Amino acid sequence: MDLTGAKWFKSTRSSGNGACVEVAITDEGVAVRDTKDRTKAPHIYTRAEWDAFIGGVKDGEFDL
Repeated sequence: MDLTGAKWFKSTRSSGNGACVEVAITDEGVAVRDTKDRTKAPHIYTRAEWDAFIGGVKDGEFDL
């Protein structure tokens, strides 16, 4: 996935302590990276994988 020029987003719920992730949405899928080390390659997910994850979040599957 070519991420040149990708627009990265960080949640407004991020605490600002550096323990955050950023997301870039592209035509090919979704990239997720750790804000503490942006030199590492991001994790890449297909749209279907991302939709399944977001659906689980909305349904409370990951609540602690």
